[in-house]
Amino acid sequence: MEGLDERTGTEPFGLLGRTLGHSWSPRIHAILGSTPYGLFEREPNEVVDFIRTGSWRGINVTIPYKRDAAQAADERTKRVEQLGVANTLVRRTDGSILAENTDVLGFAWMLERFSVRELGRSAQEAFGGKKALVLGSGGASQAVQAALREVGAQVVVISRSGAETYDGLESRHRDATLIVNTTPVGMFPHCPDSPLAESTMQALPHLCAVLDVVYNPERTDICLAAERLGIPYESGLAMLVAQARFASELFQNKELDDAVVEQIETEIRTQTRNVIYIGMPGCGKTSAGRRLARITGRPFVDLDDSFSMEHDIDPATCIRTRGEEAFRALETQTAASYGAQSGLVIACGGGIVTKRRNYDLLHQNGTIIMLDRPISELSSANRPLSQTKGVERLAQERMALYREWADVVIPCTGSAMGDAIKTQRLLGL
Repeated sequence: MEGLDERTGTEPFGLLGRTLGHSWSPRIHAILGSTPYGLFEREPNEVVDFIRTGSWRGINVTIPYKRDAAQAADERTKRVEQLGVANTLVRRTDGSILAENTDVLGFAWMLERFSVRELGRSAQEAFGGKKALVLGSGGASQAVQAALREVGAQVVVISRSGAETYDGLESRHRDATLIVNTTPVGMFPHCPDSPLAESTMQALPHLCAVLDVVYNPERTDICLAAERLGIPYESGLAMLVAQARFASELFQNKELDDAVVEQIETEIRTQTRNVIYIGMPGCGKTSAGRRLARITGRPFVDLDDSFSMEHDIDPATCIRTRGEEAFRALETQTAASYGAQSGLVIACGGGIVTKRRNYDLLHQNGTIIMLDRPISELSSANRPLSQTKGVERLAQERMALYREWADVVIPCTGSAMGDAIKTQRLLGL
C-alpha cells in the first residue's frame, strides 16, 4: 500500500479535512495499528461524495467537516444525535456508515486521568455540581460540554458574542473551579497567545484546574499562566491521542489498552520537544548543540546566527552600535520564531535569560538544558558584554536565572560530544 496518492482515498483509514499538512494523526494511528492511514484533503463540495463513495473503512474528520460527517452517515450514535457533529466514521460490512464522536470520549479520558493524578479524586468527585467555564462554542466545545455534563459539572460557555462573554467574567463566575479552552487561540503558529488574561484567572479564588484542547505547542499560553499561578494544568495531547485510540478501536473492531495512550504521548513529546541549551557565554552551547543535532538527526538552530540572518546585523555589532536593550528586543523576536517550532536543537545566547518573556517562548515547546562550565574556563573573545562587564559580574547577574529556567543542569563533560551524548541519554532521544 506504500506510495498511494493521498487524494485518492484508497487507504483504508485516514483523516478528512480541508488543510492537513501538520497533522499528527498518521504517526498516532501507525502505533495504534489502524494503517495505512492517509490524509484526505477535500474542498467543501467534495466532502459528501467522498464520504458516501470513497473506498475507506474508517476515517477521522476534522474541522470544518464534522457536521457534514454526521449528516452524511446512515446511523448516528446518541452522542452524535445530541451534538450534531461527528469526528469518526466507520463503514460497516453491509456498506452502511456509522458516525461517532470520539472527541467526547477522548476529553472524558483526559479529564478523568488529570483529576486522579493532579487532584487526587475522580472527575465526578472533583467537578460534579461545580462550575466549569468552557471557552469557545464550536465543535470542540460541544464535545467538552458533553463530557463535563456526564460528570455532573455545571457548564457555562464563554464566547465573544454569546449570552456569556469574556468581559467581566471574573466577577460573575468567582465560583468557577475549572477552565477549559476549546478555542484555537494560542495554537501554533500563533503562540504564545491566550483567550483569557492571567489576571482574570488569578481573580477566580476557587479555580483548581485549567485544561486546553490545543496540543501544539505543548504548553499553551493559558497553561503557562496556570503554571505561574500554581494551578494544575494540561494541554490537549492526551485528548488527541485518546480520541484516536477510541476511533481506532472502532476501525479495527478490537479493544486497545489504556497504556497505549501514554506510550504514544511519550513518543510524540520525545520527538517534538525542542532541546534548548542555555548557559554562560563560552560554555559550549553551540558546539554541543551541533553535535546533538547530528547524532539525533534534528535541525540545529543557533539563535545568534539566526538573529544575524533575520536582522542583518550580528549580535556583537548590534550591542556595540545600538545598545543592549535594542539587541534584547530583537533577540526576543528571534526566540519567538524558533521557540514555537518543534523537534529542534536550539543554542541560545548567554543573555537570553535577562528577559523573562523569553522563558515562555522557550518553555512552551521545549526542554531547557543548562550547560554548567566553571567560570575560569569561559572565553570572552568576541563577546562584548563579557569584555565590558567581566565574566564574573555576568555570572553574578545570570547564574541564578540559568538554574531557575533549566529543566536539567548538565555539568560540562570536557568535550562537546560528551555534552551532547549526556543530553541524549538524559532525555531519551
